Amino acid sequence: MARYTGPITKKSRRLKTDLVGGDKNFEMRPFPPGQHGRGRIQEKEYLTQLQEKQKARFTYGVMEKQFVRYYKEAARRPGKTGSNLLVILETRLDNVIYRAGLARTRRAARQLVSHGHFEVNGKRVDVPSYRVEQYDIITVREKSREAFPIQLARETFGERPIPAWLHVVEGTLQVLVHSVPTREQIDSQLTEQLIVELYSKN
Repeated sequence: MARYTGPITKKSRRLKTDLVGGDKNFEMRPFPPGQHGRGRIQEKEYLTQLQEKQKARFTYGVMEKQFVRYYKEAARRPGKTGSNLLVILETRLDNVIYRAGLARTRRAARQLVSHGHFEVNGKRVDVPSYRVEQYDIITVREKSREAFPIQLARETFGERPIPAWLHVVEGTLQVLVHSVPTREQIDSQLTEQLIVELYSKN
């Protein structure tokens, strides 16, 4: 199961956006890395589109081949390709765990899922890319309820707003998926149309 394990703050600085959320190192140096990071870089159309795609990839922790598959799936679906792509990314299990407030970052959520701390509809799932659907119920496994990350999530519950398409039971941290999110319900700084324009050239 491939994933990017390099310095994420460096990627944040290169793409001019906080990919982690609350990254103090990025806030201190929000300019590109390297000797000429403070210099002006000519913003060409292709570069802008490529940066937006990379921003989406690193935000959701997806490798290039997998991202291309998501794009092709989004293009086959009815409706706007860009919106469909964001919906696919948002319904990944690791992202749902993050959105529900059970992890501080998507990286942490991915690790929790990979370690098998959650069940979906009563079945253990340890695949971060697992796609949730409407009316799915995500629960913390009984053996994992006393694990430190789960206890921390319980203590910090409510610090971050939970999207309307999810409902979390505070005591048990059970997550109910009301519906698949619409584009309007996705809080994202991504301009998905730039990604569509990039891939439509190929």
